Amino acid sequence: MPQGSKEISELTVLSIFAHPDDEAFGSGGTLAELVQKGHKVTAVCATNGDVGEISDPALATPENLWQVRQEEMQRAMAVMGITDVRFLGYRDSGMDGTPDNENPACLFQADPSKVEAEVSALLDELKPDIVFTHDPTGGYGHPDHLTTYQRATAAVEAMTNDRPHLYYVCFPKSNFRKLWQEMTDAGITPPFAKEEMEKIGSPDDYLTTVRDVSEYVDIKKESLNCHQTQLDPNGPFSAMAPEFMTAWMSTEYFYLNQPKGGGSQEDILAELP
Repeated sequence: MPQGSKEISELTVLSIFAHPDDEAFGSGGTLAELVQKGHKVTAVCATNGDVGEISDPALATPENLWQVRQEEMQRAMAVMGITDVRFLGYRDSGMDGTPDNENPACLFQADPSKVEAEVSALLDELKPDIVFTHDPTGGYGHPDHLTTYQRATAAVEAMTNDRPHLYYVCFPKSNFRKLWQEMTDAGITPPFAKEEMEKIGSPDDYLTTVRDVSEYVDIKKESLNCHQTQLDPNGPFSAMAPEFMTAWMSTEYFYLNQPKGGGSQEDILAELP
């Protein structure tokens, strides 16, 4: 345990991701489990998701999407039982190579030392036992995912005492292959081309922790459904058989980052009762 004096029954957890809904896809079941078992979870969102999708124009406009997505995040976290929800307030940077990357207010353009200082302040205040964030691939290379991973990692690795267990949320390449094949077999056009599939996701041998969250998958799905602006009712995921998607969402994958310069940490997620 990072603090030594704490029991596994009273963990403090910091979840820090780039956009509203990022927390749900890869770690929603684990976050729900932690809350249900009495642990304290703080959810932090680095951006407001300003340039995300708008599934239905009745839900939001490009001008107020940031506010709507904050509200969706609050509702999603309420489903999980997380009451401490915070936003760093940066503008969504959009996909790689788009004009949104150049907006001076976006996370991608933010001074790294400023963002790291904000994360460090959270670490000092909360003194978490566990930190969850994006993995080094960013899932599919989104600039905000990569930036959040970099700044959170730098802040944790700068700590000299009581370093938390830093877990990267992973999306294994084999899972994307399985999803692509399942969609193709069902006559559904996947959201990415087959040749692009090898460029996204985490290498399978990168994983340290695989968790069965089937007991909490209904909470995970209900929380994810709060992000209505991002859920395309006519999209490929909505067209998939519900039982397949439930099974697909019932396992979550993590990589435990070990301290540099020696020493090691036990896999605290594997020890949850």
